[in-house]
Amino acid sequence: MQHLYKDLGNLKKGSTVVVTLKNQANVQLMSRSDYSNYKAGRRYRYHGGKVTRSPHSISVPSTGHWVVAIDLGGLGGRISASVAVQPPPRGFLPEARETRRNPASDVSLRDEPAEPAGDVLGGQTWDVFISHASEDKAAVARPLREALKARGVSVWLDEAEMRIGHSLRRKIDEGIRSSRFGIVVLSEPFFKKGWTNHELDGLVTRTVAGQQSLLPIWHDLTADQVSSYSPSLADKVAMSTGQYSIDEIADQIADVVNGDA
Repeated sequence: MQHLYKDLGNLKKGSTVVVTLKNQANVQLMSRSDYSNYKAGRRYRYHGGKVTRSPHSISVPSTGHWVVAIDLGGLGGRISASVAVQPPPRGFLPEARETRRNPASDVSLRDEPAEPAGDVLGGQTWDVFISHASEDKAAVARPLREALKARGVSVWLDEAEMRIGHSLRRKIDEGIRSSRFGIVVLSEPFFKKGWTNHELDGLVTRTVAGQQSLLPIWHDLTADQVSSYSPSLADKVAMSTGQYSIDEIADQIADVVNGDA
């Protein structure tokens, strides 16, 4: 679909995106990964909708990398618009707001997907699933999640140690099935746990079937250690926390996720 694109870069929560139009159009504020889905004709998330009055303002819902896409909904004509960003007002304290849907649009309007609290995921999808040992949560998994979210990547990350046979196993399986990429934080604790190997088996199975892409991260490991655990994993290009910072790893993962969308 013909559209006007504006990369806004990293914006703080509470900033205001002001769009000035000459004619009515669809104005959509979204993450870079959602923009990739938008271009490919896949399901995506956005804030905004059909705009008939100008200028139109959209509040940035969370800190991260944002873009604006403006189109005419498939109708002919020329898109003429300008986009400006206003910083959050001084003393701004963000308030919680309810997720809403735009009934006038054919695409749902909603926030970044939250980790599921019930028995099922409710059809939600994530860009990446992070498989890790609980020992590596504080040093790698949790800061990586925050770094990816700041780059517009949606992340599934458990916040409790899960073992095979626990009631949460089904949610792990659903999380794996509902994610486009599987990040595996390989470490000595990871190799020793049965439930992390269960997650890895599921991710590898989907990767071999072409349903998912595996992104390995080595944490406090050498190539020989990885090779002794799994020669096939040792042969796969990976990033090591000993050579790269969390932000550098997040940058490369975000590039892969957004480039694949």
